[in-house]
Amino acid sequence: MSLANDLIARAERRDITFGIVGLGYVGLPLCAELVRAGFRVLGYDISERVCEGLNAGISHIKDISSAEVAELRATGRFEATTDGGRLGEADTISICVPTPLSKYKDPDVSFIVAATESIKATLRRGQVIVLESTTYPGTTREIMLPALESTGLKVGEDFFLAFSPERVDPGNPVYQTKNTPKVVGGITPDCSRVACAMYAPAIDTLVPVSTTEAAELVKLLENTFRSVNIGLVNEMAIVCDKLGVDVWEVIEAAATKPFGFMKFTPGPGLGGHCIPIDPHYLAWKMRGLNYKTRFIDLAGELNSEMPLFWVRKLMEELNGHRKSINGAKVLVIGVAYKKDIDDLRESPALDILGLLHQHGADVSYHDPYVAKFSEAGYDYASVPLTAETVQAADAVFVVTDHTNIDWALIRKHAALAVDTRHVLAKFPA
Repeated sequence: MSLANDLIARAERRDITFGIVGLGYVGLPLCAELVRAGFRVLGYDISERVCEGLNAGISHIKDISSAEVAELRATGRFEATTDGGRLGEADTISICVPTPLSKYKDPDVSFIVAATESIKATLRRGQVIVLESTTYPGTTREIMLPALESTGLKVGEDFFLAFSPERVDPGNPVYQTKNTPKVVGGITPDCSRVACAMYAPAIDTLVPVSTTEAAELVKLLENTFRSVNIGLVNEMAIVCDKLGVDVWEVIEAAATKPFGFMKFTPGPGLGGHCIPIDPHYLAWKMRGLNYKTRFIDLAGELNSEMPLFWVRKLMEELNGHRKSINGAKVLVIGVAYKKDIDDLRESPALDILGLLHQHGADVSYHDPYVAKFSEAGYDYASVPLTAETVQAADAVFVVTDHTNIDWALIRKHAALAVDTRHVLAKFPA
């Protein structure tokens, strides 16, 4: 039996140990599904706090509860470690590390490089390596493959290398790791076949593609599609504002068309680790090939300007109430980048808070998921949402539309509200 067929047979028997590099919003949910499918899972993270917490049955992310972590530990098949040398124990290793942008908006693949070096140090015949971190097309083949083959092992024969983009949507009540179709592309056909077999017991639907580059580009297309369409409706919000038309009324009416239209809504800007960042990977790659990604660049420009647009709207509304923003008490509602999660990554609220401070506003915030944080030299703590808190504010600035916020209370007691999410309109005055 070939090595590829032997690994596939072992995966079917659950006779495979998985190593997950990075135990955050992507890695930990993947660990949970693999353990539930019957695999032994060794989670690796550089954070001692995270690993000690997980080994004690304590979760650090909202999508996986501490009770679930305790259940994983109780099976005896899940362990977290900060010892990269133990990756040699794993038959299959999935890399789920961050891929941020540099200050120049270029891809920062240093976490991928570091993970690859850790794996390279213990690489052995029969291992399957899968990169899940979002990155530019060519990363798996151009960065990981040479490093791993420098050990003398041959891809597709001695070890198997693939890319499978994470598709995590934090806080989504319907689609999680298990029931979200998983795209897989390998360096060789056997790499694709083996990687699919590894995930098959834990993931409902596998979608094989021909190359790692195709798989890498799938994720970038998905989030660039969203970025461009959100950029379009954000520009429509600006157009409607200048025309004195209600953009939300226009969108809802357009959404009644049963074909040829997909509903997107404007907001305060883009947040999270994917949509604001992923299109830049593609734009950067294309610049190296002497091509300018015009739609992508324009959408990014529009989306990044939305915090400024909404702060200007606030200034206009305050002026209408004969109040300067300088010295005004502004209560920001929600600082997470999207509803019902605690994630601040790339949140437009951070830009909005910074702009409010620049204009001299007295800023406070309420967010049931984010108790406190620090940003740009300011220390913030969430204030209670009471009638008194709302009444004391010169303006309420809605940034994140969490489900469990008392919107009726805000609608009743706010002297002035700027609502970037159109949530207050659902409650009678």
